[in-house]
Amino acid sequence: MKKKITSYLMFLLILSVGLVTSCTKVGPAGPPGKDGTNGTDGTDGTAGCIQCHDNSQVILAKSLQWEASVHATGGNFERNTKDCAPCHTSQGFLERIQTGADTTLATIVNPAPQNCFTCHEIHQTYTPADWTNTTTTPVKLWISGTTVDFGKGNLCANCHQPRIPSPLPVVGGDSITVPSPYWGVHHGPQAGILAGSGGYTFGKTYTNSEHTTEVTNGCVTCHMATAYGVQAGGHQMGMTYLYHGHEKINTAGCITCHPSGLDAKIAATQSGVLDLMSQLKTALINKGVMTASGGIIKGKMSADVAGALMNYGFVEADRSEGVHNADYVRELLQNSIDALKAK
Repeated sequence: MKKKITSYLMFLLILSVGLVTSCTKVGPAGPPGKDGTNGTDGTDGTAGCIQCHDNSQVILAKSLQWEASVHATGGNFERNTKDCAPCHTSQGFLERIQTGADTTLATIVNPAPQNCFTCHEIHQTYTPADWTNTTTTPVKLWISGTTVDFGKGNLCANCHQPRIPSPLPVVGGDSITVPSPYWGVHHGPQAGILAGSGGYTFGKTYTNSEHTTEVTNGCVTCHMATAYGVQAGGHQMGMTYLYHGHEKINTAGCITCHPSGLDAKIAATQSGVLDLMSQLKTALINKGVMTASGGIIKGKMSADVAGALMNYGFVEADRSEGVHNADYVRELLQNSIDALKAK
């Protein structure tokens, strides 16, 4: 009996397969289609991409350098409110370049640090033109109204410039009240130092070093010179690196103008500026406007005292210890010291 049932089931299975097969109709094949060609019937999807994303590993190298940079690792892009976002976030910077405003319209949601899209026209044309800088327009410094032109370095100068302290001391003006221990030109004022503009002048005129006019592309010339791995230069943008436990200067962008004796010249410049900074700090402490650790003591002070205090912060925040513009920095510090001694 079991064998009969099994045989019957097999018969039904074969019958159903046969019925399905007999009901499936296959028509004749159509004519073959034409092959796609660029600009005619279609575009090769890789034709644009491989102009940059090739096997040279250039993008990989630059990405690794950027990942080791302060732009990528500094962590300041959480400052995404309207006032801070234009320089602390990629989206805010691009908005500011488009609008010309010094604030964003709103807080930047999902902020990103400064990255490839911040500085380059990434994925606009899918050609090497995508490496074009988002801006190279000369920059008008907020604090002085002076327009600077550092070529490709103008991109950097948009943010790396002194802010306007509130209140701002005016030469020959009334005393001001410094409201906060964070008062001053803020961080990253390098474009002002390089241009020799933005410091409290005490009514005097100032000279600049050759860097102001001779370094065609400003910041880019030295900070983005041939990279030393991911420690300095290139898209890491640092100027120093460790070599067998010793700090070295990445002079790749400097040796064209300074073929010899550069390390000694830098050391002498920085040593002289640090000595002037020490003298100015002592004078500010004696005036009761600075702590022994270098902090600002808020309160009312004359315009000249506030100006000297501002100049100290200006040079300190530049962080080159005079290298960016040695003549201007030395005069700015010396005039500050002399003004405090005269008070």
